[in-house]
Amino acid sequence: MNKKRLILGATGLNNTDNPGPGIPVIRSIRESGRYDLRVIGLAYETLEPGIYMRDLVDKVYQVPYPSEGSDVLMERIAYIQEREGIEVLIPNFDAELFTFMKAENKLKDLGIRTFLPTIQQFEERHKSNLEAFGKKYGVKVPKSKPLTNLAEIPKLREAFDYPLMVKGKFYDAYVAYNDEQVQMHYNKISAKWGLPVIIQEFVRGTEVNVIALGDGKGKTIGAVPMRKQYITDKGKAWGGITLDNSDMLALTDKIIRGTKWRGGMELELIRTPENDLYVIEINPRIPAWVYLAVGAGQNLPVALVELALGNDVPPFTSYETGKVFVRYSWDMIIDLKDFEAISTKGEI
Repeated sequence: MNKKRLILGATGLNNTDNPGPGIPVIRSIRESGRYDLRVIGLAYETLEPGIYMRDLVDKVYQVPYPSEGSDVLMERIAYIQEREGIEVLIPNFDAELFTFMKAENKLKDLGIRTFLPTIQQFEERHKSNLEAFGKKYGVKVPKSKPLTNLAEIPKLREAFDYPLMVKGKFYDAYVAYNDEQVQMHYNKISAKWGLPVIIQEFVRGTEVNVIALGDGKGKTIGAVPMRKQYITDKGKAWGGITLDNSDMLALTDKIIRGTKWRGGMELELIRTPENDLYVIEINPRIPAWVYLAVGAGQNLPVALVELALGNDVPPFTSYETGKVFVRYSWDMIIDLKDFEAISTKGEI
């Protein structure tokens, strides 16, 4: 059988103890055997491990951070596109998504297809907008408040009980037990991710997660629930197990149907002792534990590629429960010339 040629671009090559989704996304697509695949990695830092995984990534270009401006990033993408002819691009970081969503038409003009949430979908599920999201779509969410200066911290007791959660607008979440801890976490998060910092009600219960893919018209193409079994000090799953849970799937379907979600998403949920499900975060992209869904029978990255290409994708109807992923680290040995190439030339 002749395989379809596909040139894929992907970000998120930082496969570290705080992993990006890029490498498991690439691995899922490559191992499907569906394509004659060439992978173009887009890296922000020179020590992202995926740069040097030559069995997974064929060519890597360093790209500027979106914070340097959309025009600068798109100029670099145009340079890369002229040489590589990327057909589908999968961005994998929250902080870069807005830039790529705004540039969707420019990318299309370059011949690059994406399948990302709309700007409205992206904005309304922000942590700072979560309460309004819950009311609009009829889902339980914790009480939250955006914080923009330290003077507001003493007033938090009027609306919140301790402990409470302190979260960055893109990443990072800490539990705070008093005003001093809120201030400490506020300073750390705002220095890293900017404002606002989000204060969120602490919901007691068990954290569970769902990875899902929406077709942009209200249909759920696939969804797999899991529970983290081992969590790092950065709050990242280092092990997890797929669950048989119709409530989590029904909630996911309700959100995708209501929002007409387009692309990948991760729901972070808390199941309370009363068996209620609270949505505490909606991440607008495929999560780093996506390979568990693939192992359970739903290759969502391949489905995402097909949607980006404009093809009809039938929904997955099942997955295997009791599948476990265990993440591990190992040492790669690379030549200094490879590190020098990405550092000085910006490509390897």
